[in-house]
Amino acid sequence: MSERKTIVIVGGGFAGLNLAKKLNKDMYDVKVIDRNNFHCFPPLFYQIASSGLDASNISFPFRREFKKLKRVTYHMGHVKNIDTANRKITTSYETLDYDYLVLAAGTKNNFFGMPDMEQKVFCIKTVAEASRCRDEILDRLERGAICEDRERRRQLLSFLVVGGGPSGVEIAGALGEMKRDILPREYPELSQDDVTITLVEGAGKLLGPMSEKAGRKAEEYLKDLMVDVRLNTMLKSYDNKTVTFADGHSEYCETLIWTAGVCGEPMPGLDKECVGRGGRIMVDEYNRVKGHEESVFALGDLALMQTEGWPNGHPQVAQPAIQQAANLARNLNKGEFKSPFVYKDKGSMATVGKNRAVADLKGMKLTGRVAWWIWMLIHLLSILGMRNKLNVMLNWVWNYFSYSTSLRLLLRPTKYPERRHWGD
Repeated sequence: MSERKTIVIVGGGFAGLNLAKKLNKDMYDVKVIDRNNFHCFPPLFYQIASSGLDASNISFPFRREFKKLKRVTYHMGHVKNIDTANRKITTSYETLDYDYLVLAAGTKNNFFGMPDMEQKVFCIKTVAEASRCRDEILDRLERGAICEDRERRRQLLSFLVVGGGPSGVEIAGALGEMKRDILPREYPELSQDDVTITLVEGAGKLLGPMSEKAGRKAEEYLKDLMVDVRLNTMLKSYDNKTVTFADGHSEYCETLIWTAGVCGEPMPGLDKECVGRGGRIMVDEYNRVKGHEESVFALGDLALMQTEGWPNGHPQVAQPAIQQAANLARNLNKGEFKSPFVYKDKGSMATVGKNRAVADLKGMKLTGRVAWWIWMLIHLLSILGMRNKLNVMLNWVWNYFSYSTSLRLLLRPTKYPERRHWGD
């Protein structure tokens, strides 16, 4: 048998991890590069931000997963340069040679020409961002509880969610549940009238890619949770805690949570001609990067595959990434490219709180309790690790009946331990 070739995979998300598992290890040595040493489950980031789950519940170490796979290794780092001519990739710590390079680094927050927003808003695109957002939400609640100035208290407890996609709807719904159900139980010093939660969306409906019914129902659920939903509303700027909208209207907002969009992670060194709309890398029907068909591939959210059925590329969600990874592994394992990628759309789902969800599944559109149970089952099965599945399930069951959690802990990392003693 010929010598094994080396495949370097950038990104250990749904696409990268599934590809690493499915490649024939008798044919390939596989190296996975990721800046984090764990795989995580982005659909539940909003639950970290709202103190529903702990970060460890939906994160799984690569090394623990790869010990079951021969000839698969993990390399910590992020891409600094790609040398396609010499087939080398340089990360923040090393330079690796490759025979095939697979780019599956996913996406980052898109601030639509307002780069300064990154320093002013809170996001939930990564585990770290979701954890920081949780700390800020808890900080505002605790400060509000001891603030005697009514006007300042209302300012502290003003939350604005920008973006009406699944992430925006889900975090707004989680905040609404905290306002309606948690405040009376755990923050008796606060009135529900002190807390304002607003969700703004630039389009005329929520959950844009989903059905009209799903969008209307999500809006109805949010209003039941005391969330102010504003459609056809565009944000223009955010300075000194003041939001200015496109129509000129301004208002104070202490905490702005940004979920308005994503763009592809930049891949330094890759030809600009390969990059298309939204920073996504243009690929053919086999996920081969245009201009580098013999050695470079892109998968998942980072890949822009324009077909007759998907002229703007496939949805940037888990299923296309998983399916593309499986198809690319099939072609690479055969040593020839005869199976073009065909996306099988299994539907879309979003949850807006307990017993409130919407689901557009093949042949049916569901809402309410049934959709919520299906949402929970699918997400639970998708999480890596039996221990993680059990932890998530136990948290969900406990929260369902009690609305109580031990996760509302404000834990800010410090560089030096506090040198304080009782009686000082």
